[in-house]
Amino acid sequence: MSDALRELARQLGWPADDPDAYARIGAGAANAVAAVSSAARDSLFDCEPGDFLHVLAQHAGATTPPPGAYADPRVGGPAEARPDPGDGLETTLCELAEALVEGRLSAESHVQARLARIDAIAPGLNCVLRVHRERALATAEAADEACRRGAPGGPLHGVPLAHKDMFYREGEISSCGSRIRGDWRAPHTATVLERLDAAGALDIASLHMAEFALGPTGHNAHYGPCRNPWNPAHISGGSSSGSAVAVAAGLVPASLGSDTGGSVRLPAAACGVVGIKPTWGRVSRHGLMGLSQSVDVAGVFARDARDCARVLGVIAGHDGRDPHLADRAVPDYEAACHRGIEGLRVGVPQNYFGDHLHPEVAMLMEASLAMLEGLGARLVPVTLPDPEPLTELGRAVIYSEATARHEYWLRECWAEYSPQVRARAATGLAIPAMSYVQALQLRPRLLTRFIDTVFGACDVLHAPTLAIPVPTIEETDVGAGAAMWEIIARLVHCTGPVNYLGLPALSVPAGFTGSGLPAGFQLIGRPFAEATLLQTAAAYETVTEWTRARPAQVAPAAG
Repeated sequence: MSDALRELARQLGWPADDPDAYARIGAGAANAVAAVSSAARDSLFDCEPGDFLHVLAQHAGATTPPPGAYADPRVGGPAEARPDPGDGLETTLCELAEALVEGRLSAESHVQARLARIDAIAPGLNCVLRVHRERALATAEAADEACRRGAPGGPLHGVPLAHKDMFYREGEISSCGSRIRGDWRAPHTATVLERLDAAGALDIASLHMAEFALGPTGHNAHYGPCRNPWNPAHISGGSSSGSAVAVAAGLVPASLGSDTGGSVRLPAAACGVVGIKPTWGRVSRHGLMGLSQSVDVAGVFARDARDCARVLGVIAGHDGRDPHLADRAVPDYEAACHRGIEGLRVGVPQNYFGDHLHPEVAMLMEASLAMLEGLGARLVPVTLPDPEPLTELGRAVIYSEATARHEYWLRECWAEYSPQVRARAATGLAIPAMSYVQALQLRPRLLTRFIDTVFGACDVLHAPTLAIPVPTIEETDVGAGAAMWEIIARLVHCTGPVNYLGLPALSVPAGFTGSGLPAGFQLIGRPFAEATLLQTAAAYETVTEWTRARPAQVAPAAG
């Protein structure tokens, strides 16, 4: 490493006790390139990074899942009387939307109940950064008036939502979990928020997140750690920490987050909710804080698969303001949730995903597979092309692009970063430009190899989301030293390869470990196979109780 880089690293606060740590990061990227097959490396001469979205589309397969042989027990049969929704806090999003449209519940009274729960619970969990109280009540009143006129809104009419504090709304603060943007106001509104508005949703709060989305645990040195509603001493997962906690604690029925290395799936699993990372290029990122333009994806948290499907169906689809977006029709994701999985081939990985798997998590994974098999799915053993290089290549892309994005602030206001995030944001300084470009060039070839090997044998791949039980905040604090890095490495082990390949993945609650904290499994699919993932999860939910479980007690903040 050059003396100039050493001096810049020193100024940025990189590990003083190990000045060559960042050089090893660069070597890791180069070694990952060397680890892939010679045939893949031969493609470097002719393969362009811009081919990746085209290759994703080529391997998409059917846009809707095949109908199953059994009926979802929640549909069909004699019509049932609509239940009294009460205050709506314990209904699903879809049930809530129906009650609001039919006038069995007023949007204004429901928003009042949500705001009261936020006031009572959110401070103790540290999951909400700002409450949009006046706007929420005004838009709720307008939603009720529309119902009185017989002109209710769209599929989310009157439904209150809240989102990670990196989805921009024109003229409003979006801190991105940072001090640097603590009072920055967005110049435009995110496409996904515009689509939720048009569907009738109400935006009632901005939610906690890791600083600049650079962290998998939920820690934030500026605003404090986000806390798990099942046990506030444990992490929420990150970087979309507040989004998962808000849904799990019943503050809102659904929320948006982002996933660059697992930042939707990790907190979804840790908090016991459903979280989907769509295919790269499925959902517009216009108006979102960027971290890595080649990998970032906007995703959805909800309590069950059908709720997730409804929100995803609203926000997905082409947007001319995002140049990295596929121009593909959006299937009826919600309809897929009423199909069965008879004959669906579920791939069971024989390598990588079992590494570092805690015995308690392994037992829950086996139980979830048995449930899927009982529903008529066929379990198929699958040996994967080694995912380890995919994780390293993904890091080369993510950190190179993140450092390029942060370079000015790193030089001009480096003290306003927390030390850990400053080091993460500067990691790209150690990655050779050659390794970054090669990592992008290799993606189409490695994606094709993975799809041919894996999805030639199965329809969906089943894997753990978290390889270990949810750790505590203390165990993963920066002061915990080397032990912390070991835990974090195991925490993110199962999610990274999916991001590099741009594939869709859905985290589904799978029960609880001995500590009483949730665990989850991932369903990974072909490009644009979100409907198949949701179909599979919805079938699983009919024979388990995990998506209906709630934290036994979420104590209001003292005072």
